[in-house]
Amino acid sequence: MDRATFACSTAFFRDYSSSSQGAFCLPGGHVDFIEKVESFTYSDFFRDYLIPNHPCIFSAKFTEDWGSRKNWVTWDGKPDFDHLLQKFGEAVVPVANCDVKEYNSNPKEQLPFKEYIKYWKEYIKNDYRSSRGCLYLKDWHLSRAFPEQDVYTTPVYFSSDWLNEYWDAIAVDDYRFVYMGPKGSWTPFHADVFRSYSWSANICGRKKWLLYPTGQEEYLKDRHGNLPFDVTAPSLQDRSVYPRYNQSQPPVEIVQEAGEIVFIPSGWHHQVYNLEDTISINHNWVNGCNVAIMWCFLQDELAAVQREINEWKDPMDDWHLQCQLIMKSCTGIDYKEFYNFLKVIAENRISVLENGLDDEASAKNTPKAAISTLGMLHAVFDLKRTVKVLTSLSANEDFKKLDLTSLSPPPEALLHHLKAAIDTALL
Repeated sequence: MDRATFACSTAFFRDYSSSSQGAFCLPGGHVDFIEKVESFTYSDFFRDYLIPNHPCIFSAKFTEDWGSRKNWVTWDGKPDFDHLLQKFGEAVVPVANCDVKEYNSNPKEQLPFKEYIKYWKEYIKNDYRSSRGCLYLKDWHLSRAFPEQDVYTTPVYFSSDWLNEYWDAIAVDDYRFVYMGPKGSWTPFHADVFRSYSWSANICGRKKWLLYPTGQEEYLKDRHGNLPFDVTAPSLQDRSVYPRYNQSQPPVEIVQEAGEIVFIPSGWHHQVYNLEDTISINHNWVNGCNVAIMWCFLQDELAAVQREINEWKDPMDDWHLQCQLIMKSCTGIDYKEFYNFLKVIAENRISVLENGLDDEASAKNTPKAAISTLGMLHAVFDLKRTVKVLTSLSANEDFKKLDLTSLSPPPEALLHHLKAAIDTALL
């Protein structure tokens, strides 16, 4: 991060409102297309897309050196099933049925990868029909299962990735996925985990994206407050069921070609279709630009849980703890883990600012090496954003009602260390 971008980000977030970030439509639904790798810098992306929370598309030039682009695709641009079977045939993968709706999502099952490829080949042969329905391999943690494979390299633009930095540190999960599906497979209307950013790269095939800027989803809710499963369904025209639908703006529509990367802004709802047999790689990620959006989302989720079990508040001694447990089961995180998430992010940056990197650490693919690559001003920006959110968390009444004695260091001590590190770095 250069000094101009640091100054720009500092000015933006000084007057920042997480509820308004990205809550406006793009003029004419226009989405910028980034053509040239050599003329587009990290600071360009940070300033023009991350901070204002705008979508964009990166050309296929940004992925042309990836192993998956070279090895997973046949000469005519189709999935290379033989190569994929050779590399991953014995893996077990999550597969969704796009033709079935259960609890506003598609039900999933675990299948051997070789069985899924057999199904896919038969599906194509039968003119994209099957008694089993349209099956879509989704949310496969391929990089975690096959770390030795040369699949892709995360572009530098997406390298400030707090979600995967934290979950890698605790060795529990990650938010790096592979998707593979036939023409006609699709993902219903949703916003991403924790209202994170996402980037999605087509290894082969084409996708159509329908994007709704933050706030537009409110007009798409039915009279009970539920979001639609399919935003293209004719039932949305029924004003007795969807009373505010006519107030919504048309979606921002993107057709993504093979090799291209789509950047999806934080908190934007979207629906996605595979227009051809398609393989894609996707990351969800959070950083200093949208961590406040994540925090607002968690507060909204807890409030929803509290409303749902409010009748048990008086007779239940540990009601506040139960609310946290329910929220974690639904979202994957509770307030105390969110504190630990912020702590890991902060301590990694403090370490780099205070100690720098030795040559051995710099050569490795580690979070601290990534922090160093983005520059010291980026680390300071991250710490300033962490201070802002951690201050809000520490003052939150629901957080203060929890047993915080297990948190080490205590929030007050961590905040003091953060502020001291920022002051020292800016001397």
